[in-house]
Amino acid sequence: MDYFSGAITDEAGLREIYVEPQRKHDKVIHEVDALAREFVACAPIVFVASFDAGGHCDVTPRGGPPGFVHVPQDGTVIIPDATGNRRIDTLRNVVATGRAGLLFVIPGRGQTLRVNGRACVTARAEVLERLTPVGKPPMAALVVAPDEVFTHCPKAFVRSKLWEPGTWPDAAAQPDPAELAHAHLRAPELTVEDVRQSQIDSLRYRLE
Repeated sequence: MDYFSGAITDEAGLREIYVEPQRKHDKVIHEVDALAREFVACAPIVFVASFDAGGHCDVTPRGGPPGFVHVPQDGTVIIPDATGNRRIDTLRNVVATGRAGLLFVIPGRGQTLRVNGRACVTARAEVLERLTPVGKPPMAALVVAPDEVFTHCPKAFVRSKLWEPGTWPDAAAQPDPAELAHAHLRAPELTVEDVRQSQIDSLRYRLE
């Protein structure tokens, strides 16, 4: 089946299915105000959406202790780029397009905070020295100047029961992390146990 055949191709087609929201007031603001700043300070994880010049999309998590994302007085959002897989997908995308979207999540809370705006990558020492969530400044940071800031309703978290441990799938029913990575690596010289040990070492020795 070709799932793209007969796809909706414009907003008018979407509005035949989804009526306009019945709100008198627009919840979108254009800066990180005091309450949004508090939200960011409580969030230990943010999901970063970006795209390259060809329109190829990417979403990746960034995490650290609450407060690891720095918001100076002017409301700019600065996210340290901690050690990862060195693919630098997000950084390459931002360098190419100058845009990013952020979704801040607080554990146990359904409401999230979305921030969309202009973005750049910086390695300026005077910026990086303020970002020490793992004990030392990062090599680079993602900077986002907000165009849109708004809260997202908790319905997805309510429906998924994400924060209810009793609904979580048993580990035995989930794909093994090492087996999954090994299958995707397509590297016959590596065994599943090689990959498993590499994953353990990465978390034990290469978090900084």
